[in-house]
Amino acid sequence: MVPVKKKHGSLKQVLLAVLVTFISLSSIAQTGRVHLPELGNSASNVLSNSEEREYAEGLVRQMRAYELLIEDPLINDFFSDMGFNLASRSDQPGAAFTFVVLDQSVINAFAAPGGVIALHSGLILLAETQDEVAGVLSHEIAHITQLHMYRAFEKAKTMNILAMLAMMGLILASGGNGDVISGAVMGAQAAAMQAQINFTRHNEVEADRVGIRTLAASGYDPQGMADFFEKMGQTTRANGEGPPEFLRTHPVSVNRIAEAENRIQNLPPVETAEGRQFYIVQARLRALLEKDANEAIKHFNTELEKPLTEARKNGNLYGLAIAQQRNAEYDKSEAILSNLLEQEPSRMAFQLQMANLQLKRGQHEQAIEAFADLYHSFPGSQAIALEYSKALLNQNKPELAEIASVVLRQQLVSRKNNPTLYALYAQAANLAGDEVRSTEAIAESYYQRGGTQEAIIQLESLARRSDLDYYQRARVSARLMELRIEAGESDK
Repeated sequence: MVPVKKKHGSLKQVLLAVLVTFISLSSIAQTGRVHLPELGNSASNVLSNSEEREYAEGLVRQMRAYELLIEDPLINDFFSDMGFNLASRSDQPGAAFTFVVLDQSVINAFAAPGGVIALHSGLILLAETQDEVAGVLSHEIAHITQLHMYRAFEKAKTMNILAMLAMMGLILASGGNGDVISGAVMGAQAAAMQAQINFTRHNEVEADRVGIRTLAASGYDPQGMADFFEKMGQTTRANGEGPPEFLRTHPVSVNRIAEAENRIQNLPPVETAEGRQFYIVQARLRALLEKDANEAIKHFNTELEKPLTEARKNGNLYGLAIAQQRNAEYDKSEAILSNLLEQEPSRMAFQLQMANLQLKRGQHEQAIEAFADLYHSFPGSQAIALEYSKALLNQNKPELAEIASVVLRQQLVSRKNNPTLYALYAQAANLAGDEVRSTEAIAESYYQRGGTQEAIIQLESLARRSDLDYYQRARVSARLMELRIEAGESDK
């Protein structure tokens, strides 16, 4: 599978610092790429369900436009499932949430209005158990359900949002100029300090209390929350560094950890799972994010020399197989995957990686057959649907493109905000001879990546065609009107 690309790391981190600073306090109003609704000027003025959904979708498009998201479906689906499991047992089980993973090595997580909760990759890689990550997620979910975002916004309503937007625009326009970025960072840091003040100790303790209760109700060990806070403190003290970003935005005191421990002691014991899938996903994340495959191989080999549980050992072996495949060590990768499949023949991640390896080695028919079997066994899996479709389209045959079109359309029924699905569907429709559907899908892919104007241009070119039937023209015209309204344009 294709490694996650890392582009302009320092610039992306600056953009994220600015973005996170003020999305936690207000809306990103009229950025020019993505348009989000105003939150209003009172903590009591809570967004309607449709406004929250619009805000969340717009915010995700914004982060995607700045290449901050990790788009791997196996990774995303695992943490989304974890988040929804927790949210379903929170104080507001019917609330809307969106869970994303960011390609950021710092140890952090944040919650934003609209129910968007983001985990940084650095935090996931630091965790030793899934309970620790679940502890962070449950804490962030509590920030949403207890309306801490709106309370913070009420205290910071005098903040100059336009100045924040100007700062972000300056960074983007600088083209990487160090002096310009440094000035923007200083402004972002000052704003971040003010934002931290607004999250009072009461908010944090309340999020701990509510989150611990949610953890226990969801089948996770509530001790994971306290353990993770303590671990971060110990790590930074040992290295002589400042606190991780998470501790700066979520200040933790000895008393606060003690209070959490006391609450945990009063809860009935929880029978937790060993987290086998967590270790697989964590290893996958590391294997894909590491820029140098050799460094990833070295890391996994070092880990495998330690005494590990079977679950952690197999996770590291899986990560090693991915890294070896990236490094073109196909025989070694296949040997590891074969051994893992002997132990767990029904583990979808192992089966999917083996099929992907077969495709990489040029064993196309064998790989497609394996993907087809997986697709029929796990018809709802986005990861399988994507890899199966890619394998079919790789053959450049219209009849196989038709099959890919069906697979991708079924995914788009429930995943309408996924640009990768739209891009692949555009390729499949074009190869199958449906140029209209292909152009529509290209437009949606642009839109979901934050390119509203690019999407409008695609649909405008389609609307000028004279060969559209009534239904095609009605569909294109309706979508074009929606995008023009969102972009603030008048009808053309």
